[in-house]
Amino acid sequence: MPKVPPHQSHPEILKRLKRAEGQVRSIIAMIESARPCLEIAQQLQAVESAIRAAKKTLIHDHIDHCLDQAVDGSRARASVEEFKLVTKYL
Repeated sequence: MPKVPPHQSHPEILKRLKRAEGQVRSIIAMIESARPCLEIAQQLQAVESAIRAAKKTLIHDHIDHCLDQAVDGSRARASVEEFKLVTKYL
């Protein structure tokens, strides 16, 4: 697959993923130290939310910068815009 230049959102996505990485390490330590399940579940939810947000940002950025450039014509653009809207439900 060809290498593509980083998109404007990539630094923010990396920041979110690095934060999630730290949270995962913290969760591992929580499990190893037998912390309460409720606390662990709360942290797992936070990691899941961070990764979901990173994924959503990446997908929308891909649509905006990659797919948008590949389409031509008003109907194709309208289809891309509709696709952007439906991805909110991912």
